Amino acid sequence: MFDYLKRILIQEPEKENETNIEPTTNTTEENKENKIQVATAALYVEIAAADGDFSEEERKKIVNAMKENFNLTDQCVEDLISLSEEAVKNSISVYEFTSILNDHLNRNEKLKLMTNLWKLIYTDGRLEKHEDRLIKIIGSTLNLDHKDIINAKLLVKQELGK
Repeated sequence: MFDYLKRILIQEPEKENETNIEPTTNTTEENKENKIQVATAALYVEIAAADGDFSEEERKKIVNAMKENFNLTDQCVEDLISLSEEAVKNSISVYEFTSILNDHLNRNEKLKLMTNLWKLIYTDGRLEKHEDRLIKIIGSTLNLDHKDIINAKLLVKQELGK
């Protein structure tokens, strides 16, 4: 599964004789969904690591969000997070991930993602300047208005009683 997801992200062609990969009968719709999953997980990892401390609690929130949003198994989510951590290390900017999401998500799906990113930021109860800067960049590259980013933040703060 990990090799398959890695190929999806970096768009390598499948090798016929390679072992431990998903079947080559994967549809375009499945490819699209896998790309969305990897890009989403990568943004979660970016935000979780933005303050320099990717905590176990943040990891659990990512696992739960990915399972809820994509109906994935624990192992699949762990593979996605591992792949995303690698992709984030090798990425130049979040645009690599947001461009995939821009191609496939509608405005409401992007707003839901933004809300989930804010929830992840507030896992430790505070907003660090690096997190604030990064989420604004993510929102901007997702083609969301600044007011949408702030409204998502205020919604999350209200839910958390802050």
